[in-house]
Amino acid sequence: MKDIHQRLGEIKERITDKSFRENKGLGNEIGFHIFDYEPKYEMLVRDYVFNLQKQIKKENTDIKIREFDLYEIMLEVLEQRGYLEKNFEMEQKKGSEFVFYATEKTLRLTSQNEDNKIVQYIIDRTQSDEIVFLTGVGKVWPIIRSHTVLNNLHRALDKVPVVLFFPGTYDGGSLMLFNEIKDDNYYRAFQLVDKY
Repeated sequence: MKDIHQRLGEIKERITDKSFRENKGLGNEIGFHIFDYEPKYEMLVRDYVFNLQKQIKKENTDIKIREFDLYEIMLEVLEQRGYLEKNFEMEQKKGSEFVFYATEKTLRLTSQNEDNKIVQYIIDRTQSDEIVFLTGVGKVWPIIRSHTVLNNLHRALDKVPVVLFFPGTYDGGSLMLFNEIKDDNYYRAFQLVDKY
């Protein structure tokens, strides 16, 4: 089994491959990929993603990566809608669980159309020549679930490759956040880098 450094080292070659960027699989599948990793490597993966973007920008002017941190998007959308401070006040009065449900409703996370504020945020800011990196999965749980974002993006982002950085395990059929919490089944993504 490859260690985390070997797997991270293979990402650049994978995403700079022309067929990856053209979003073409063997059966013309939509290019959704997951890079799963042990949660203990979260900071290592964050640093790698940050440095990879800088390196690619410096070396390959024709490759563009757009990173979306789901946690940062959630905060920005709540702030824009005037709900961020209200959420802090609500949490003190009514508890975290109440705020989770209220935030989910505000962001329309269960919606499968343009009402979903997180998905729409990503769609509105993605260009057709970019590679999308989704990060912040662990930071935003349990409010935003990665399978929900992927399912909704799958309907709208079919022309650009998408990579979800997932602190947990993806076995090709289900997501296990932090290797403990079954997120949900998701069958449409490929492993970005093999583990073996």
